[in-house]
Amino acid sequence: MHLIFEEDGHFKAGSILSETEATAQVEAASGKRSKIKATAILLRFAAPSPIEVMTEAEALAAELDADFLWEAAGSDEFAFEQLAQEYYGHAPRPAESVALLQKLHASPIFFHKKGKGRYRPAPPETLAAAKAGLEKKRLAAERQARLATELASFRLPEEYVSLIPRILIAPDKNTLEYKALEDAATATGLSQLRLIERCGAIPSTLDFHLATFLLEYFPRGTGFADVTEPAVLDPSDPPQLPTSGVRAFSMDDEATTEIDDALSVEWLDSGNIRVGIHIAAPALGIPPGSELDKVARDRLSTVYYPGDKITMLPEALIHHYTLGETHDCPALSLYLEVAPDLRISATETRLEMVHIADNLRHETLETLFNDYTLRNPDAPDYPYRRELEWLRDFTAVLEAGRGKADPVDRIDYSFKLEGERISIVPRKRGSPLDQGVSGLMIFANAHWGGWLAEKRVPGIYRAQANGKTRMTTAPDPHQGLGVDQYAWSTSPLRRYVDLVNQRQLISLVQGADPVYPPRSEQLFATVRDFELTYDAYHDFQRRLERYWMLRWLIQENVSEVTASVIREDLVRFDNLPLVTRAPSAMGVAPGAKVRLAISDIDLLDIDFHAEYLETVTATPDSTVVLP
Repeated sequence: MHLIFEEDGHFKAGSILSETEATAQVEAASGKRSKIKATAILLRFAAPSPIEVMTEAEALAAELDADFLWEAAGSDEFAFEQLAQEYYGHAPRPAESVALLQKLHASPIFFHKKGKGRYRPAPPETLAAAKAGLEKKRLAAERQARLATELASFRLPEEYVSLIPRILIAPDKNTLEYKALEDAATATGLSQLRLIERCGAIPSTLDFHLATFLLEYFPRGTGFADVTEPAVLDPSDPPQLPTSGVRAFSMDDEATTEIDDALSVEWLDSGNIRVGIHIAAPALGIPPGSELDKVARDRLSTVYYPGDKITMLPEALIHHYTLGETHDCPALSLYLEVAPDLRISATETRLEMVHIADNLRHETLETLFNDYTLRNPDAPDYPYRRELEWLRDFTAVLEAGRGKADPVDRIDYSFKLEGERISIVPRKRGSPLDQGVSGLMIFANAHWGGWLAEKRVPGIYRAQANGKTRMTTAPDPHQGLGVDQYAWSTSPLRRYVDLVNQRQLISLVQGADPVYPPRSEQLFATVRDFELTYDAYHDFQRRLERYWMLRWLIQENVSEVTASVIREDLVRFDNLPLVTRAPSAMGVAPGAKVRLAISDIDLLDIDFHAEYLETVTATPDSTVVLP
């Protein structure tokens, strides 16, 4: 005796070796033996053999039409053998019964399984909806296949024009377009990014890198359309701020519009000198929790990159609070009274209106105020010469007090764009101008951080220990700067942390309760979010600078450079702020000068190949000559 049984959702045939009321021992055509439950047996027959029945059943099932069977079945529940009898018009042969059973089982939208070998025809409306769903899937599959074929042929379908770069950076993997891209990438053996590039969808690598960054950090755009507060559209000065009698001046590069800080120097009748550190006060015009504050809190910092920037605050508010020349500007001022021997005898913090007499620019000032002119008393005169020379001496004393009096012998670089042409201009760090401004800003941030800690007013600090820098609400030391605490407070137009600290400092000046009380959750959240976002902004800036350095190598047709080995295969170019790996330089001693061949510059991956050519025994001029 033979039988048909169901196992794991499939119909199988075999011969009965032995049987009880509950189970049967069955041998399949392959010789495999198994025990099955009696409830799984659907059909018994004596002849022909199980193999013959299953072979013929498959052929017969292929001829059956599910639509016709559904119409013939009526609307009531039925057993498969019953429908087989009606369909064939005679007592069905085993192969005919099995064929119909297989067709019913393979047509779930037409027939709903109700039990052992029993089915019910789907209601007409249910069947119609299921058919529509199948048709939709069929059309989607055809469209997916068409899109994948187009992409694999390196042609960009119209559907993808508006999806780039999102489909590469933050895709919805359930979309048909993404699945087609995935299929095409597999078919071509390319990454999705390289496939899209081959389709001509990335005409500008620079635009692609910028769009990728904006997609993640500025998904609603870089404008301020949501900010409609009157304080932004028509900001006004806060009332009743006392007016300072000083004439302050700022020192920034020519592209700076967010002028946060200015200085003043007064020679007093007592022989002492009073130094003013004046910081723009946008906290006066940005109420905590306001619409504008939410925008600044969301951005957390101005984003800088070669050729452009994305400001933290709207231009209207920046224009009002920036320390622009010839204007009286609200400022948080820190005054230092300094004795003739350059010791600080007193400090005072005020909230006041300060007259900004001049905005001095690095590009002009550094040609007049530099190491040479400081050593040469006959050098041509220039604005604020006396103030600048005195500040240079004073900040040198401040540096020595912090244990940071050693000269800094490093080069910074400025990236200047004129259309598609890049200039990378070296500038020695630690110039008299740098030391004067940075020394006073470090003093202000350390002093105000100490004042907050002394008064037990919460603040946000930047701490450093063992070379690791972090943001914290605790007044921990900053070892790199040599100060006991360091609270960023001098760039409130550019950094949200400075704006937060300025609010706390203003509350101390005014004798009011701090905006952020002890253990403020807002303060903790700001620290966490700022550190992550600020690092991401800086990473983007570094990537774009690296991109433009590669563009410069192409622009100047540079094929060889000299570099210094940092360690192992890591090298630093001599005349570019570019660090890369050159595996072929492995084994060269750290500090050695090497000559490298540059090739395979890839502006999409922002990468290139550096091949070791030779070790330079003496330090020659670099083969890269900056214009």
